[in-house]
Order: sequence, then structure tokens, then C-alpha cells
Amino acid sequence: MSIHPSDPFATPEEQRSPVRRLRGRLPAAVTLWTANPRVGLTVSSMIVADGDPGRVLGLVDEESDLWAALEASGRFAVTLLGEHDRQLADRFAGLMPAPGGLFATGDWEPTDWGPVKPGQTWAGCRLDDSRPYGWSLLVEATIEHIGLTEAGEPLVHERGRYRRR
Repeated sequence: MSIHPSDPFATPEEQRSPVRRLRGRLPAAVTLWTANPRVGLTVSSMIVADGDPGRVLGLVDEESDLWAALEASGRFAVTLLGEHDRQLADRFAGLMPAPGGLFATGDWEPTDWGPVKPGQTWAGCRLDDSRPYGWSLLVEATIEHIGLTEAGEPLVHERGRYRRR
């Protein structure tokens, strides 16, 4: 429960970047990018490009623990999050406390690419390239493995909130 109807630390709307406001109006699927040794980050700025091979492009924080692990291992997993994963997404985004660490709660399946949530759609990716892009790092990767499931509705982020259907 909050005593404020809105975030008291948020930048006033008239002072926010118009580019960031435009991006916020584009609904985006929420994913969890993980790598070994057990690091992860919530990422919604990404696309999947079909082809042979399939590719993943995403924007990550170059100062994140995830980037350090990607750079060292050259591999990562991308898990599509569902409606039931709101707290998980917030925890890996650094918006919610994670007592005991990011992977302390829930079930995790180890893979060669990074830990994944059992029963959820995911892709194992090999890092191909990266470069500064805006205030982020553009990560380009090849999809090496796909685990598809018939899970429920994906978690979608829009205008700073998770969207309800």
C-alpha cells in the first residue's frame, strides 16, 4: 500500500524526454534475460527477427551485471514473461527488493544459456555483436535453441505500467 497516488520521485511529465514518452506509448512484451552465473535483467526493448538463423536484438544497460555476464560467456536466455510474473519482472528490473538474491524465489531450470522458468517459452541465444545505441547497448544475438509452451497471456508494459487486457 502506498500513501501517494503517484510516484513522488518521478520526473514531472512536462520535463520528460519526448522520445521516452513516445517509446512508453508502444506496448512491449516483457522478457527476462538471464545468463550464467545466475544474473538477469528485465528487458522489454527487444525484437525477434525470423530467418535462418533467427536473431534477437535488444537494448540493455551496459553497466548491468547481465551485460558483464553476457560479455564473459557469450550466451544468454530470453524468457517471455506472463501476466503472473509482474513481481518477478519488477524484482529483476530493480524496482522491488530481492531478499536472498534475484533467483531466491520460484523454480529455476539451469540451461547452457542461463536459468529459465520451467513451463515458459524461452530462447537460448549466442551473443554476436554489441554497440552503443542511444543511452543503451544494442545486443545482437543468434537464436540457438527455442523452448515453446502454450502459456497464458504475455506480460505487456505500456506507459510505465503493466497493461491489463
